[in-house]
Amino acid sequence: MKRPTDNEQLFADALADAGPADFRESLLGETLRLARRRKRVRQVRRGAIMLGIAAALTLWFWPRSIVLPPKSEPAIASYRLIETQPLPASAIVTTQPFTSSIVASLPSANVITTAEARDGLRLLTDDELLSLAPASSALVRLGPHSAELILANQSKPGVQ
Repeated sequence: MKRPTDNEQLFADALADAGPADFRESLLGETLRLARRRKRVRQVRRGAIMLGIAAALTLWFWPRSIVLPPKSEPAIASYRLIETQPLPASAIVTTQPFTSSIVASLPSANVITTAEARDGLRLLTDDELLSLAPASSALVRLGPHSAELILANQSKPGVQ
């Protein structure tokens, strides 16, 4: 004959009415006590989490330090104010036309004229440059102030 396992024996004892009368009540009472305890633990855990979140938010938004207003120091002006007053009429220089009897022209100085100093170099125009180059050459503009002279069909020295 096969011997029943512990689980089977426990199951049979739970379903059997042959056990003591207070066993069933104590088993039910213990189950209810454990269920209430689990419920209480869940409620306490939820409350602790909410309290922790509230504490974290409070610490997050709490001012780090007290901000003191800066001490007012006299500002250094970046300018200097200058006050002006009009000049008296005696200090203003004016001109008056000469009378014709006072003006006289005398050749007292030699007039010297000068020309711009140059290095002796003269810039060639495009047409002058092309007239000096061989017939198989072209002038290519690269920009408003730059050009390139291209010499085509150049023969090597000594080869005809």
